[in-house]
Amino acid sequence: MKKIINLETLIQFYKKAYFPMAESQEIDEIKFYKPKLRFIIPILNFHCPKKLLSEFKKTKYTFRINYNFPQVIEYCKNVKRKDKDTWINSIIINTYIELNKINKCHSVECYENENLIGGLYGVHLGSCFFGESMFSLKKNTSKFCLLYLLSILKKNNFKLLDSQFFNYHLLQFGAYEIKTESYEKKLEESLKVKSNFKDLKNFQESLSLIQSSNQRS
Repeated sequence: MKKIINLETLIQFYKKAYFPMAESQEIDEIKFYKPKLRFIIPILNFHCPKKLLSEFKKTKYTFRINYNFPQVIEYCKNVKRKDKDTWINSIIINTYIELNKINKCHSVECYENENLIGGLYGVHLGSCFFGESMFSLKKNTSKFCLLYLLSILKKNNFKLLDSQFFNYHLLQFGAYEIKTESYEKKLEESLKVKSNFKDLKNFQESLSLIQSSNQRS
């Protein structure tokens, strides 16, 4: 029988500002973390660098949500990280696949023809999206997925995009750190609002939402 974290327990931990990680993919143990600082990406006025936006406009890739969630998390597990092993073990994989089945976890996926070449996944509670991990098999495809995700969150009136730990590469999108106390207040308010994770009508809608954010940022 596959080991998983009890889903209701996991959801309650997220609501209290904790998230799970494994020490490595070989260790059959999960620990919950609550950093003193949280890294937030603004949704309404996120910033997209001009060069990346230009490349995003030209892309011939297609984007889907929740089409092949298990493959996305498997690719995320295999991402090579500097000086440390992956924090995604079999318990994490099995648990988040089950969360996806009950519509509490979503993936954004980038395809070239029918080949998955980039993606990300995260937990969805209320109007909060907790970004967990991402991967790229081709240049910028994880960033493209993040732009597509931000478009979805903006369209559906999400209030909080939590990126958990500081990440230098996310600064270009307007990400910033806040103290745990401020984060908990933002989290509490955002959990009170219910937002649906509905896909966009088309790629052009994503471009329009990104460009309107750039004008405001």
